[in-house]
Amino acid sequence: MASNGAQAAFPPDQVLEAMLTMRSSETERKKKAHEFLEHFQKSTSAWTTTISLLQSDAEPDVKLFAATTLRGKITYDLATQVPAGEHHVVQTQLLELLKLYAPGPKPIRVQLCVCLAILAIQMKEWKDVLPLVVSSLGNQVESHAAILDFLRVLPEEVTEGRKITLSEEELNQRTIELLSDNAPQVVQLLINYAHSSPSAATNPQLLECITSWLREVPVSDVVNSPLLNVIFNALENDDSFQAAAECLSTMVRETREVDDNVDTIQVLLPRVVALRPKIEKVVEEEDAETYKSLTRVLSDAGIAWVVAIARETAHFRPLVEAILECAARDADRDVIEYTFDFWYELKQYLVLERYIEARMELVDVYSKLVDILLKHLQYPQSEDGRDVEARHLFDGDLVAEEKFREFRHAMGDTLKDACEVMGITECLTKVLDAIKVWTQKYASHATATSVPHWQELEAPLFSMRAMGRMVGKDENIVLPQLMPLLVQIPAHEKLRFATIMVIGRYTEWTAAHPEFLEVQFNYIVSSFQTDSKEVIRAAAMAIKYFCTDCKHLLSAQVLQLQQFYDQILDKLPETSQEEITEGVASVVGVQPKEEIYRLLKLYCDPLVQRLMAKANNATDDDGKLAVADHLQLITIFVQQVVVLPPVGRGEEDAAVKYWQETFPVLAKILDGFIDFAPICERVCRCWRFMVISHRGAMTPILPDMANKLAAGFASSRQGCFLWVTGAILREFSDDREHVDQNITDSIYTFFEAQATNMLRFISDLSPKELPDVVEDFFRLLIDTLLYYPQKLIPSPLFTSIFEAAMSVLGLEQREPLSATLHYLRDLLSWGSRNPPSSSEHLGPAVVEQLRSTVRQLLSTQGSTLVKRVLAGMMLTFPRDCFADGSGALLTLFEIMPHEAIVWVEETIKLLPQGTMSLVEIDRLMTKIKEKLGANDTGDVRQIRSILQDFTNTYRRRYVAPRDGLGQLETSRFRFAG
Repeated sequence: MASNGAQAAFPPDQVLEAMLTMRSSETERKKKAHEFLEHFQKSTSAWTTTISLLQSDAEPDVKLFAATTLRGKITYDLATQVPAGEHHVVQTQLLELLKLYAPGPKPIRVQLCVCLAILAIQMKEWKDVLPLVVSSLGNQVESHAAILDFLRVLPEEVTEGRKITLSEEELNQRTIELLSDNAPQVVQLLINYAHSSPSAATNPQLLECITSWLREVPVSDVVNSPLLNVIFNALENDDSFQAAAECLSTMVRETREVDDNVDTIQVLLPRVVALRPKIEKVVEEEDAETYKSLTRVLSDAGIAWVVAIARETAHFRPLVEAILECAARDADRDVIEYTFDFWYELKQYLVLERYIEARMELVDVYSKLVDILLKHLQYPQSEDGRDVEARHLFDGDLVAEEKFREFRHAMGDTLKDACEVMGITECLTKVLDAIKVWTQKYASHATATSVPHWQELEAPLFSMRAMGRMVGKDENIVLPQLMPLLVQIPAHEKLRFATIMVIGRYTEWTAAHPEFLEVQFNYIVSSFQTDSKEVIRAAAMAIKYFCTDCKHLLSAQVLQLQQFYDQILDKLPETSQEEITEGVASVVGVQPKEEIYRLLKLYCDPLVQRLMAKANNATDDDGKLAVADHLQLITIFVQQVVVLPPVGRGEEDAAVKYWQETFPVLAKILDGFIDFAPICERVCRCWRFMVISHRGAMTPILPDMANKLAAGFASSRQGCFLWVTGAILREFSDDREHVDQNITDSIYTFFEAQATNMLRFISDLSPKELPDVVEDFFRLLIDTLLYYPQKLIPSPLFTSIFEAAMSVLGLEQREPLSATLHYLRDLLSWGSRNPPSSSEHLGPAVVEQLRSTVRQLLSTQGSTLVKRVLAGMMLTFPRDCFADGSGALLTLFEIMPHEAIVWVEETIKLLPQGTMSLVEIDRLMTKIKEKLGANDTGDVRQIRSILQDFTNTYRRRYVAPRDGLGQLETSRFRFAG
């Protein structure tokens, strides 16, 4: 097999040695072996070496590596390393190898089938693919597996054909030739094979092959052929059941456009429904896997035909009942989750007015579903029936317990679906009835230490919690009966937890029914006296919701609430402290304006005193983290207690008055812990929310805050100081009516000082040493460009910031790269004919001046931009950054199309020698020029797809050179300011 250029040789014995080294435990040797094999896979000599290894008596794992390498070579290197005239040589060798490996091992055989399929896609002159493969492998029994594997992978590889360097037109044409034109022959081939022997008819490979082609062959062609009987007969065979079930699921999914598949569905429906008797059989046999597959088939059919079910409910009801039976018989909770999507999809139609009749016909089904769910929601019973703690019911298996919790929440979603169909009153009535039944049977036997069959009481409580969002504030039938029962529930840990969670979920309803408020609130408050951490956490969350939703009703208790808050706070875990603080702060926030200052002092002075005490005692990291955590409680008050409507200009804001008094304490803590990031971040977060929450009223604090932010950033180099800078820029920008022009100018001067410091940092250190700060800086620049474009773009720092961005594009970390690319995209939009909407208040003359400045910058720096972005997309960017990179290039093509073409071609010619042929470069540039020449916006936008496809292919074909990127290497940023 020919190669197109001299490269280092990789003899088979060296490849074998490297493979053996990969099995060793010596890290350094393995690393070198990995590098060797990686280079081997990219080399031209890999063609002959892999063939040689596959023809040798090497061990199976070595041969599998060779087959996988060959697959990569055909996918990415065929066009560049094998002359077109020698493609038939590869074809012949592959057919010979596939015949050799037809008996197995299967993994190698499948890889070779994939190789052949990928070759077939690229060899446009190969028109008789199917006949040649079948005739080459022969009609021996051992060859059938290879033919079936090839038939199975061919549609899959063609569907993934975008990864191969074909144009859209070529790929579409090849798809027609390989799939559409071959479909009838494939169906007949599969029929012939199925009839060749009883074992062939139940061969899972045959069924997998049918499944693969169902996406290419009209489903009616299969349904109206002998293959339908083959599929259903295979469901009676244990060995083929799974494959047949997957095949049938694919078949019904292909009929989801019910109006186009009416006749096909009428054939399939009775045969699918006829599977129902198998449900009872597999349950009795405890055949869990078959049960799952059967449930999937029935549910997939229900989902695919859901529109037909809504239209012809009586006709399709047997299918709905079969799915319900799958859920009902699921004692071990193994399969019911496979029905959840069906109940949701059906509900989506049944709640529509046009399907009201179907809804009435299926209400009884959903009613039974609720009964089933209520049963499945129960925690498992102990084997001897004794009352034991919930955690012991899972024998200490925390994974099993967590899985059960997740499962219950999924069931809760399905319960809500049932509520929408049945009506919330009917569902709540089932909860009420279940609680009454338990009360009649077991309540008299409950004691302080033992509650019999608590599971049967906890499940309806959980379901009531799940329905919470469905219940309107005007529900007056069932809830007035239920609410008094809740506070009488026995003091069992799980029951108390469930009750608290229910009460917390229904606080909006309670706000509309204040007669229930006191008893519920007292129940929650008393729960803090228990020893259960779980109950206390739930109680704190419930207090948050009570205070948030009933804040106006609790105004009279605002002073008592502070006493309770102060007493309980230190006993709570961190998350619960934040939740209860959020609750009480929301009550303070709705008090009369003249009370705000006094109440903030009442609630927050103790917090500030605790903060200072913690700061004085913070001698180690744990102590410092405690300070940081406590700062969050003060921040919550900053967010929640806001004077509305805002005070007039010159009038004192009561909340800001208090924070102005507190500011020196926060500033002192910041100075004392400037080298401890968590505290700096929490102080800055607090200040940021001061600006966001109180906006123009913060003017009196701004000078001191700006000084602290500038000094803090200069000494710590932490990005949190830039967060607050960004908030100040946004809230005090030129287009805000309440802002004085002198303040705006001062704030921009403050930004420039921060930016100058940042540019010095990037100049002193490489961006990879400051990734988090780089991200924060460019997010700040995005805001600056949005709110102050008329100041930033003409600024002396503008070019330096652009050059700093170019140096950042050499990073390989998603967050800083994403922020930088977003900034560049926003910047480029100012050079386009359609500037951002934020330009509306600037006037045409200013906008034109900004556009001219951006274009002038690009005329000198555009080449570098293209070089950095393309190099990133081809070699270094994380995948998440591709869209932003290609978006930036697209905007550049819209602004300066002819220059952009030159810059792209220059960049591609800088790629490492031998990685791109001149033919490929010419093909790429021709495509781009064609789209630009069309002078149509739609075609210009297609340049983005062309560049993405090109960079994706290049990236798959080559790893970044270990000795650097050569002329594409990012240069070091230097700042002279």
